[in-house]
Amino acid sequence: MTTKPAAQNERFGLFVALCTAGLALISFGIGIFTPPLSGPFCPAGCYEYPYHDIASRFPRDYLWMYPALLLTASYMALMAVLHSMAESQMKVYSLTGLVFSVSAGTLLLMNLFVQVSVVQPSLLKGETEGIALLTQFNPHGLFIVLEELGYLLMGLSFFCVAPLFFGASRLQRSIGIIFALAFPLMLLALALISLQHGLDREYRFEVAAISIAWTVLIINPILLARWLKRSLK
Repeated sequence: MTTKPAAQNERFGLFVALCTAGLALISFGIGIFTPPLSGPFCPAGCYEYPYHDIASRFPRDYLWMYPALLLTASYMALMAVLHSMAESQMKVYSLTGLVFSVSAGTLLLMNLFVQVSVVQPSLLKGETEGIALLTQFNPHGLFIVLEELGYLLMGLSFFCVAPLFFGASRLQRSIGIIFALAFPLMLLALALISLQHGLDREYRFEVAAISIAWTVLIINPILLARWLKRSLK
């Protein structure tokens, strides 16, 4: 992405980049201060299977999911912007990244929406059958494993768009390097955690993957906004 982006994309791209960075920062901040009381990182007062007594944690432990839903949509929009701004010979990379971002985003949106629209209403109504497999409090449940897959796909989408920023200015190269590093770091985290814990990794990798992905979604959109702002001037 060595040339100036098309003028009609600049303002929308700037808006999406700033929204993405802001939503990632909010989601990360809320998530850090409201971890679920279960699994390997729970210090005390932990909830255990079958997780029928977690209704009292609503809405506190689910607040991070609302900005995370918006963040996921904003991330997909950002990937669409990058595809639209890519030079013709680089669009194979941006299109591949966009495809992976749609896959990741769809998976994560569905996973989060189930938590806030299925799990919690069911618990509040005393309908607890099947909740243990769905709830985020289960450190090896469906929510965790779908988060893992979703953020791996997000990391792969970052890796695909990284070549768009190699070369040209120092700012663009920095964006490309950050995008390129995310997916290998996720794979390394998965390998190390799996070697140490095996099938008992629980949500350790999910925490690592989401931390890497959200860090990228804070830093790179800010750098992209700086680049786009320069173009607007």
